[in-house]
Amino acid sequence: MISVGATLLVILLLILGFPLWLVFLSAGFALLTLTGAGIPPDMLASRMFSSLNVYALLAVPGFIFAAELMVRGGMSNRLINWVTVLLGRVPGGVPVTTIVASEVFGAISGSSTATVAGIGKVLYPGLRQSGYGENFSLGLITSMGAIAVIVPPSITMILYGAVASVSVGDLFLAGIGPAILIGILITLYCIWYALRHSITSEAGKWDAAAVWRETKSAAWTLGAPVIIFGGIYSGFFTPTEASMVLSVYALIVTTCIYRDLSFKGVWEVAVEAALLTGKIFTIVAAASVFSVVLVIENIPDTMVGALTGWNMSPFMILLMLNLILLIAGMFMDPNSAIVVLVPLLLPIAVAAGIDMIHFGIIMTVNLAIGMFTPPFGLNLFVSTSIFNVSVGKVVRGVIPFILVYLVSLLVISYVPDISLWIPNALK
Repeated sequence: MISVGATLLVILLLILGFPLWLVFLSAGFALLTLTGAGIPPDMLASRMFSSLNVYALLAVPGFIFAAELMVRGGMSNRLINWVTVLLGRVPGGVPVTTIVASEVFGAISGSSTATVAGIGKVLYPGLRQSGYGENFSLGLITSMGAIAVIVPPSITMILYGAVASVSVGDLFLAGIGPAILIGILITLYCIWYALRHSITSEAGKWDAAAVWRETKSAAWTLGAPVIIFGGIYSGFFTPTEASMVLSVYALIVTTCIYRDLSFKGVWEVAVEAALLTGKIFTIVAAASVFSVVLVIENIPDTMVGALTGWNMSPFMILLMLNLILLIAGMFMDPNSAIVVLVPLLLPIAVAAGIDMIHFGIIMTVNLAIGMFTPPFGLNLFVSTSIFNVSVGKVVRGVIPFILVYLVSLLVISYVPDISLWIPNALK
């Protein structure tokens, strides 16, 4: 009964519009009182602080600060211009450019909403002028923004690694295959769309001089992923150290080389990054209190026991976990969902024989889909604001891309090697 009360209390507080961190704290303290567990408040406070005393979490402020610097300091725009001039003249060039630019931009920014905003402002007019429908253009940009949750380095993966106690570096490697698969499937859909609607090729003369000019302009930006992945996988530094190195690199490039960002701008970026980091860490700390309730109530073990008693096959368990995550992603942002759901669902996945790294990727892809899935997908509202259109129009646009993502999710879920072959090959 207490577990049912916990669920109802959380739902009620969310409906009333309480902040997520306050929901966790209120529900946690109330339910601990009801259970009569006898845990003093100072121990709960200690639990909150200890939940943040995780080395991997130090990467969160580093990557957030670096991403804000690159977006505000012109590095992201140079990257988009480079991809555009490189791919914009091939058949189907504008959608392909949008897909590739989103993948690369997401790898640098790590932010789904920033990817929608950055890519959308530059490439949406080109999509429309090339003859692509409004719904298609809105859906492509809104859905491809979610790739930033999947392509490494991903804040969501960092949080999963911290909560599940698995290697963040392995998670980063495991995200490469799924990100490429999703990009390929969406590219095929875009080609089919162009053929079906008889959209003529916008191919033209390839301007080598323009390519060289934009390559030189974006050279320092292209150095960012080299630093991240080269440093991590050469063993020179850890993912956490990579976030700090990347921050220093982005600071030097934006202020001293490109000179697009003043020191006043750096201060504003630092404040924004600190506020966002504070929001994420507050949710993590508050969720740790709620997780105490789950442990006391023995909810994870009860769920594992129930599923074992039903004699469900690993195939059906994985399908059920995907459904739970898809529904959760419709109502929660990926970072909040990770800290809440990993303690509940990971024991089930492990009992079913699912690799913990593979399950982390499954969670990440599910929650990325939630970023543009009604009713509360954040990317939907970002697109509504940027393009000044109704939410309904954006929703109609993303529906085909949701289906493509779901096909990708099924392949990723039931073919583990797509996620695991790179980390296993490098062991």
